[in-house]
Amino acid sequence: MRSHWPGRIAIGSVAGFGRLDLFDRAMSLAAQLFSSVLPILIMLFVWVGQSTTERFADAVSMPPVAQDVLEQALDESGGSAFGLVGAVFVLLSATSLSRALTRAMASIWRLSRPKTQLTNAWRWVAVVVALALAVVVASSLDRFTDPIPPRNAWTLVITFGLDILVAAFVPWLLLANKVPMRRLIPGAVVLAVAMLVARPASEAYLPRALEASADQYGSIGVAFTYLAVLYVFAFIFLAAAIIGNVIAEDQGRLGQFIRRGGPTQTEDPAGPGEPAESAAGL
Repeated sequence: MRSHWPGRIAIGSVAGFGRLDLFDRAMSLAAQLFSSVLPILIMLFVWVGQSTTERFADAVSMPPVAQDVLEQALDESGGSAFGLVGAVFVLLSATSLSRALTRAMASIWRLSRPKTQLTNAWRWVAVVVALALAVVVASSLDRFTDPIPPRNAWTLVITFGLDILVAAFVPWLLLANKVPMRRLIPGAVVLAVAMLVARPASEAYLPRALEASADQYGSIGVAFTYLAVLYVFAFIFLAAAIIGNVIAEDQGRLGQFIRRGGPTQTEDPAGPGEPAESAAGL
């Protein structure tokens, strides 16, 4: 298998999954997404003004039961939940997602463990805002592109490009360009291809699952359903980044083409806390 490109990519990817502890890391990232991106989405729609709950519900496929709970919470706050102080607090809390992503990307690309520095705060904020805006754009894009013939084609093309942009931009910004953009593109393309299946599947599954969870368990059921779906997306995101790393670092022709233009930017070939012979085996 090591003598052929598909075999090397498969072996390297499986090794990368184990090195990152993919299943546990994806669950942690899903929880961070739930506690970071959703509050920012609510804040954005509150600032927009009219039809806050309806727009947010459309963006995240929220069922009527959960929508009523959100509407009551916003009404009780008198619309002041996201003033300047509230917005700053939400953004600062959301940066935990960026720091978790930074650690994951550094592990994938075998960089030294990143240090938490206030000079990187703008990167953390930019990433969480970009992720929230990507959700809004992806959820509302079909209103503008579906009428353009051929139907659904432009929506598919633009969301595919948006997925590539987000998947390449996030690690590039968080890692401060320690990994060149061209080496991040393979993983971004893998993510975009996977999302061609994952996004329609979630759009078909999520509304029904949320309705059933809300009827049986109330708001807590809705929360767990969102966490389950976010876990799938986090798993896909991290898995695509690992596969992209293996493709970019492969010694075959494609890997050499991707790396053309400069020496490798990664450090610590054995990975954080791993013996050198482990990296040599990859």
